Amino acid sequence: MNLYPIAYIVVIWHYIIIWVPDFIGQLFCINLSSKGDTMDILYWIIISLLFVIAFVGLIYPIIPSVLFIIGGYLVYGFIYGFEAFTIWFWIIQGLLFLLLLGADYAANLLGVKKFGGSRAAIWGSTIGLLVGPFIIPFLGIIIGPFLGAIIAELIVHKTNFMESVKIGVGSLVGFLSGVVAKGFIQLLMIGYFFIVVL
Repeated sequence: MNLYPIAYIVVIWHYIIIWVPDFIGQLFCINLSSKGDTMDILYWIIISLLFVIAFVGLIYPIIPSVLFIIGGYLVYGFIYGFEAFTIWFWIIQGLLFLLLLGADYAANLLGVKKFGGSRAAIWGSTIGLLVGPFIIPFLGIIIGPFLGAIIAELIVHKTNFMESVKIGVGSLVGFLSGVVAKGFIQLLMIGYFFIVVL
């Protein structure tokens, strides 16, 4: 049996457990003199990473942002206890979640409708938003909804090209507005979490 992979895993885990927290402690002038302090740092790194991934989901819709935010809450709860999460905490988080869904749909709808688009353009921009990043990494996030709305209008409603481009711009405006709105709401969700637990 080849033990080299296991040895590599042990060494890497050793550095994660010992060196990384110690480095963070020195960087932020935190005294990590006990194992408990070390593990606390690791737990908060995991929670913070989940929140960061949630913000990445703002521009990559394939990533379910809300699930990663809730994942951060659950990690905290399983480690430190759920006592801080009262019924009011979950009610407020639930309302912010509904607001998050509404902001996403409303921004796209208003962006397209304001520029004369139809339901087909909305569906086209949504499909373009999901497919675009896989075809053109990063830029596909912007180009996807733009082209999706244009193609949908051209195929479904036979709209002239210039009018379709105008609608495509509307879908792009709607997407960017949605990113800003959802980012603000996610900040509220995470900010309220920190207010409750710290």
